[in-house]
Amino acid sequence: MTRERFIRLVEEALDSLPAKFRARVKNLAVVIENKPPGQDAAEEDLLMGVFQGVPTTEKSVWDTAAGPDRIVLYQKNIEAACSTDDEVREEVRLTVLHELGHYFGMTEDQLEDV
Repeated sequence: MTRERFIRLVEEALDSLPAKFRARVKNLAVVIENKPPGQDAAEEDLLMGVFQGVPTTEKSVWDTAAGPDRIVLYQKNIEAACSTDDEVREEVRLTVLHELGHYFGMTEDQLEDV
């Protein structure tokens, strides 16, 4: 899949968020990379994405901004886990929602229950 097509899928996932959630997303960059740095080619558990930053539940008005928080999506890993374009679309959606959950302060255990 081309990077441009993958970007469109990410945009679709973000645009599909309810307005009340979109309005609460501040200073967040969504970045697409091929694979995580240092990933072993033989790894079976592929990392699809990661949230890098401070969850909104831990931020303070006294904090100084050090740049945007980031959600990084790993395109090649997502593609490797999927067989069709529809599966890629769904995995992108799920990964974006999962990482946004971390942005909003949810733990892995809480996200598994969703």
